[in-house]
Amino acid sequence: MRHHIAPLAQAALVLFAVSAHAVTLETDEQKSLYALGANMAKQLSRFALTEQDLAFVEAGLRDGALGKDLQVDLATVGPQVQQLMTTRGAALASKEKEASKDFLAKASAEDGAETTESGLVYKSLTDGTGDSPAATSRVTVHYRGTLTDGTEFDSSYKRDKPATFPLNGVVKCWTEALQKMKKGGKARIVCPSDIAYGDAGRPPLIKPGATLVFEVELIEIES
Repeated sequence: MRHHIAPLAQAALVLFAVSAHAVTLETDEQKSLYALGANMAKQLSRFALTEQDLAFVEAGLRDGALGKDLQVDLATVGPQVQQLMTTRGAALASKEKEASKDFLAKASAEDGAETTESGLVYKSLTDGTGDSPAATSRVTVHYRGTLTDGTEFDSSYKRDKPATFPLNGVVKCWTEALQKMKKGGKARIVCPSDIAYGDAGRPPLIKPGATLVFEVELIEIES
């Protein structure tokens, strides 16, 4: 997104304008449309919209949806929308980082845990054997990723298919942590946002500034 709202976000905003009252879902089509709206709304999570904010969003989109004259010039205000998202995203990231401090401190204090200069908290669960991968190695792993509250956001185990990728093509946390492992090893790694997805996050599941937790099993190493 440069100086405009992403198409999916625009569609989600339009849905806010359609109705300010509760609806009763009776047909499968209505339920599907409701689910579509809920999924689109997730794309707006980085705006951190309040009920008061939604009143303005609804007013603008109701005018647009009904073909009324708009009170602003969209071409002029577009960059301001981008700035609003950036500002609010930064505030969300700061709040999330602050909330993660206790979790990181407890993870660092666990027996066998090692905290590196980057902030990575690494704990071996099962020691492997042989060589460790290099930063340029291609590796095959099984993994499970969770948020600090335990919510799972990704799992190769659930897909029943390990992931293969070059180690220098993933987030810094993984690049660093996997080089500490050996084939057959399993580790728990805690990744502060600075070496994960940063202030951008990966909405809607991974908030801006989120600390992530992974259990990783190193299955194979290719030079």
